Amino acid sequence: MEFSLVFLGVIVLIGLFVMMIYNRLVALRQTTRQAWGDIDVQLKQRHDLVPNLVETVKGYASHEKETLESVVKARQQAVDASSVKDLAAAENVLSGALRQLFALSESYPDLKANENFLSLQNELADLENKIAAARRFFNNAVSEYNTAREQFPAVVLANSFGFNEADFFEVAANERAAVNAGPSVKF
Repeated sequence: MEFSLVFLGVIVLIGLFVMMIYNRLVALRQTTRQAWGDIDVQLKQRHDLVPNLVETVKGYASHEKETLESVVKARQQAVDASSVKDLAAAENVLSGALRQLFALSESYPDLKANENFLSLQNELADLENKIAAARRFFNNAVSEYNTAREQFPAVVLANSFGFNEADFFEVAANERAAVNAGPSVKF
């Protein structure tokens, strides 16, 4: 009788332990999904803003067709991306295309002074800051989730319960190199 009570007690403790591990992994996965949703909202706003920006620039720099087309194409690739890795790559291409678009404004003083263009440029800069913050939060959530699923004893249970590794939203190598190089200051 005592042995069966001890055995039952051990089984209950193991069950509670497995339940705690499972619930923690579920909570971390949900945090990761919520963080991804935050990024998705910011990127949707960015994608909605790009056509307005292109139309504004088109009026002033219509012969810069190649640059405008590259922005539109990059935006569409970002909208069509389905995985975190694909979206990160597409967003990095879009960021480069938008940098080219803003570089055009230096060549067109009327465009640079246009209130609509300045408003769109400021709105996009604000969105870029929000996206950067959302990326940091998402990558932190992914890191916590991946760490929890790889730690013992969760690693024994994670795959069997369907807790797969989550992907980070990474910056492209060329953007990282530009940041590491720092700004060029010339006198």
